[in-house]
Amino acid sequence: MSSGKNFDAKRFVEHYRTMWRIRAFEEAAIKGSKEGLVKGAIHPSIGQEAVATGVCNHLNVEDILLSTHRGHGHTLVKGAAPSAMMRELFGREGGTCGGKGGSMHIADFGVGMLGANGVVGANILIAAGAAHGIKLQGDGRVVVCLFGDGAINRGPFLEGLNWAAVYNLPVLFVCEDNGFAATTRTAALTAGPGPGARAESLGIPASLVDGNDIVAVDEMAGELVAKARAEGPQFLHAKTYRLTGHTSVDPAAYRPDDEVARQWEVDPITRAGEVLQAAGVHADELRAIRDAATAEMAQVYAEAQTAPWPEPANAFTDVQDTQLVAVSTGLA
Repeated sequence: MSSGKNFDAKRFVEHYRTMWRIRAFEEAAIKGSKEGLVKGAIHPSIGQEAVATGVCNHLNVEDILLSTHRGHGHTLVKGAAPSAMMRELFGREGGTCGGKGGSMHIADFGVGMLGANGVVGANILIAAGAAHGIKLQGDGRVVVCLFGDGAINRGPFLEGLNWAAVYNLPVLFVCEDNGFAATTRTAALTAGPGPGARAESLGIPASLVDGNDIVAVDEMAGELVAKARAEGPQFLHAKTYRLTGHTSVDPAAYRPDDEVARQWEVDPITRAGEVLQAAGVHADELRAIRDAATAEMAQVYAEAQTAPWPEPANAFTDVQDTQLVAVSTGLA
């Protein structure tokens, strides 16, 4: 990671702030899980903050984002309020989905976040559909779809990328490659040269980036979002590392301790801090950013913990009545 002669320190200080906000949110969410406040599973993205930050900062509010079950960071960068996100995790009133979706199904249509998804790879098909709609409307928006390396071995990957290529849709597919499909090394399950080659076999240009290098991710994502918006589908393979287990309660005993220790030494926040200090940003400023993010998410946690539960009657809202639909459409 290098600052380079055209390095914009102010921009990357803000990226550093964003990465710390993601990490502080994740740490608070893990705490909530351990204390029994979270309803459902938590899949932390600690160690992957540079991908979320470097990619999603290039989107406008009107642009569309599709995420995965490990999507807190993506959602936060797209503009969702952390207070509403934490309430969603806790199943409380005021959550992004009224407390009904939980961690794996956070959505905020107001900021163009169409949703996280608990079905691996399903968001790829939704992204293709959204991008097709945007192309028909011709309004210049773009779709970004993030998914893990495990998703490339599922059918929706082929179907979604094929559809995007056939119809030349404005979508950037981002494979956030943390090396593991749940608890198994993805390399042991993946034939051939990997994600980029599969995209290129369908005619979609593919790029590879060090997903722990915020400078590189920011630069490449900016180029690819612009190309997807103007020219058609693009593919970004971002190699990173998941510093925690698959879920908040997974001890990740399947990984050697020394491997994880080495990765902590080069995690994206540490690397970004080193670059910023080399560019003249004082360590005190960086510590203040960290402390502010921690304080913000502690406040978010406290508010969510005391937020009211949804009214019982809300269980029947936003739910499709299949019998009513069948009657109204004449299919009963």
